[in-house]
Amino acid sequence: MTLKIASYNIHKGVSAFGRQARIHHLKDAIVTLDADLVFLQEVQGQHDLHARRHPHWPQQAQHEFLAGDSHHAAYGMNAVYDHGHHGNALLSRFPIHSQANHDVSDHAYEQRGILHAVVDHPAAPIHCFVIHLGLFAASRKRQIAALIATIERDTPSDAPLIIAGDFNDWNQRLSQDLYHALGVREAFDMDATHRHPAFLPASLHRLWKPSRPSHARTFPAGLPWLCLDRVYLRGFEVSQAQVLSGKPWTSLSDHVPISAELQLLQPGQSER
Repeated sequence: MTLKIASYNIHKGVSAFGRQARIHHLKDAIVTLDADLVFLQEVQGQHDLHARRHPHWPQQAQHEFLAGDSHHAAYGMNAVYDHGHHGNALLSRFPIHSQANHDVSDHAYEQRGILHAVVDHPAAPIHCFVIHLGLFAASRKRQIAALIATIERDTPSDAPLIIAGDFNDWNQRLSQDLYHALGVREAFDMDATHRHPAFLPASLHRLWKPSRPSHARTFPAGLPWLCLDRVYLRGFEVSQAQVLSGKPWTSLSDHVPISAELQLLQPGQSER
């Protein structure tokens, strides 16, 4: 069964310093993704100043506004301030069975969380983790350790698993920890369009392991260069993974989104 997913840091639905509201254009663009699951970061559950400053600012929280009538929504509040709060969110075409938000803030200047939502997919419950890691390497290392501990505690080892979000891992040092601890693979590492070297015979494809992850370049949106946004998977095969570059994405946020088409594996079926 095919499942289409996307991950996107929406920069709170505004331009730099909040000068322009982009939330309505973001909603239109997200609709074009036609994704069953959308993993969102920097989502504002409330912002009284933007609501007063910008005409037509949605009365709903951003995750509810973006979900509309087509998706269910889960929200994890991380950063709280006098005029509102923001965090991570999951939009799902399927009912959301349960949700929990885990505080993984590493110091007083960055509030970070892990949103864990279990989605009632017709084939099997899917455990979804939406994350936005810190700006400092030591913080990210500890937050990844907390993520691994949370998944090992709360997720059955044979359950389909998706971890997606903004990892801020510009030097690409975190993937191997996740690969080894959880048995996941990153979507762009698994993408069938570039998974195997062209010279490798088909009979040897199963033996080949990439020496370095080939993650997507997603930041900055105008000229994506850094590999900050990721999708890690267990229990899925990747049919296609892509970066949504160009218009309108270059003008909506400081990141561009990534998307992937997945095939849910049957129990006992191995990833290729």
